[in-house]
Amino acid sequence: MDLLKDPDLVNELGPLLSAEAAAEAPGAGVDAADLEQAVWVRLLEGHGRTPDAADPAEPARWLRRAVRAEARLARRLARREVAYDHRHPSADGQRRPGAAHGGGAAEPEDALLHGEEKRALRSAVARLPGRCPELMKALLSPRDLTYREIAGELGISQGSLGPVRSRCLGCLRRMLAAEVAAPGLRGKER
Repeated sequence: MDLLKDPDLVNELGPLLSAEAAAEAPGAGVDAADLEQAVWVRLLEGHGRTPDAADPAEPARWLRRAVRAEARLARRLARREVAYDHRHPSADGQRRPGAAHGGGAAEPEDALLHGEEKRALRSAVARLPGRCPELMKALLSPRDLTYREIAGELGISQGSLGPVRSRCLGCLRRMLAAEVAAPGLRGKER
């Protein structure tokens, strides 16, 4: 089936593509419009044919699969990409944010983005279930509390803090997945 020769079908699939891209984009950490464009490019690179040999008569199914494939690709690329900030060189040749202007404050844009990230994190922590908000606030406290101090404040055993922390972080990670750019590689708390 040649999708590009059927303008009605392309117009019919447009809203579906927009909806699918809007649903997948937050989890992939990309803009929905970029995801849409990638799918259209994929279609054009295939010369207008659905590459799904199993059932080329179902362009909507191919479209959904293409959106998900492009979202997976975007997530993989986000994990591998390393930001390069050419504005802030340091003495050892490494690039560090905030090193511009003689080691002074960060750029206003950086401060704004950092503030938005902090607000999003605080908002998500407040929405956590059970005792998680209390625990996360204690862990993120500027007082740098020990596990013994946190356990005393919350009235739970010190030995249960690790497992509870792990569950709370997992819940927080799931909550933020749709709100924040694609996460990087993680350690043991998968």
